[in-house]
Amino acid sequence: MRILSVHNRYQIRGGEDESRQAEENLLREKGHTVEVYEEHNDRIAQMNSLNVASRTVWSQESHDIVKQRLRKETHDIIHVQNFFPLISPSIYYAASSEGVPVVQTLRNYRLLCPNALFFRDGQVCEDCLGKFLPIPGIVHSCYRENRAATTAVASMITVHRALGTWMKMVDVYIALTEFARQKFISAGFPPEKIVVKPNFIHPDPGVGTGNGGYALFVGRLSVEKGLDTLLTAWEKLGGKISLKIVGDGPLADKVKQAVTELPGVEWLGRKPMSEVHYLMGEAKFLIFPSKWYETFGRVAVEAFAKGTPAIAANIGAIAEVVDSGRTGLHFQPGDAKDLASKVEWALTNPQKILQMRQEARKEFETKYTAETNYLRLMEIYRKVKIKK
Repeated sequence: MRILSVHNRYQIRGGEDESRQAEENLLREKGHTVEVYEEHNDRIAQMNSLNVASRTVWSQESHDIVKQRLRKETHDIIHVQNFFPLISPSIYYAASSEGVPVVQTLRNYRLLCPNALFFRDGQVCEDCLGKFLPIPGIVHSCYRENRAATTAVASMITVHRALGTWMKMVDVYIALTEFARQKFISAGFPPEKIVVKPNFIHPDPGVGTGNGGYALFVGRLSVEKGLDTLLTAWEKLGGKISLKIVGDGPLADKVKQAVTELPGVEWLGRKPMSEVHYLMGEAKFLIFPSKWYETFGRVAVEAFAKGTPAIAANIGAIAEVVDSGRTGLHFQPGDAKDLASKVEWALTNPQKILQMRQEARKEFETKYTAETNYLRLMEIYRKVKIKK
């Protein structure tokens, strides 16, 4: 099978990129031909704002590049991982003109919300959900806190709603969880076109010991990731267990301050994935305090692969990924007191945590291995090809 994988890369490589690259590598390992069409946001610095805005709605350049590639070689599938902002939905039309089916992975909520997060002013916001024109997003300058840039994103969403692009030009959407799938359905996307296939971890990092005696946070140091909840909870815990924080982001200064003020809090900055996996395997548990509707929760699944349970906010997709009482615990999102109480419970119930370690690893082996993911992806590709 020959697949054209399409994605727009950002300056900072994150979980979205990790998941996309893992999928491409897996397909190649299985003998498929995977070609890549990639744009990088570095190009934006060479463009004026009007050019960027127009490309966000319709990039004729990307349309022509994809069409030329599809004409040059016969492709079975075009798999769009991310078209925003430089590639645009124009590529769907290029694929349609060449009779190639389109699969789109929904890695965020960009088609429903200008900032793609359903998150504003420190809390969940669904003001634009289901609206033909996402005016609230424009009013609040939700994309990059810039009204002009938000207007460009809102225009892209609205123009392609009017054209019927989202309904007609994509054969199958892949949501990473049932929670994310339901959000798109509630916005009017056809249920029969949205399937669920989670991300996966490959290669298997193997099980850790859990004997490190610390809790672990891995992720972007930002408000939506719940850093304020995390640090307040550790203040309440008063040094009962140490906390290692891996990552970087806009709240780095707040984390630096916490290191000097709170006993047992350590900031490690960015780390290579091999080191992150080691830290996960030795941690007693992972803390996942997000305040927004995560579309998946890759960090929690990486922890499961190491046999480490997660204490996670009961919100969005992560509440679906973590089975409270079996592979971890839930706490109320944004509630530092509840998070602290769940950590205290975990510290006083070591046998339960040991059982959770076994269940977390079992969950990984059942749902999140490369082989399971490959079989599901092939099932999706074959159905799309038959339909076309």
